[in-house]
Amino acid sequence: MAQVQAAPINPFALMMNPESVLQAIESSARLDGLHRRVYRPLDKPLIPKKGGEAAVEDFDREVDLTDDE
Repeated sequence: MAQVQAAPINPFALMMNPESVLQAIESSARLDGLHRRVYRPLDKPLIPKKGGEAAVEDFDREVDLTDDE
């Protein structure tokens, strides 16, 4: 049976021995039971821009002209 070490009182002490942290993560039954999924963003957004580049420039100009409160 593996011996479990008590967590240090100072959380910054974990930075002094990262190997023990990685070992604890790899041997964790709770973490091993999690379902893993990889989410990847889409290459291009599916939402089309209305009016193209001119509409975006008009909107930017309108925002720049408004007074900030």
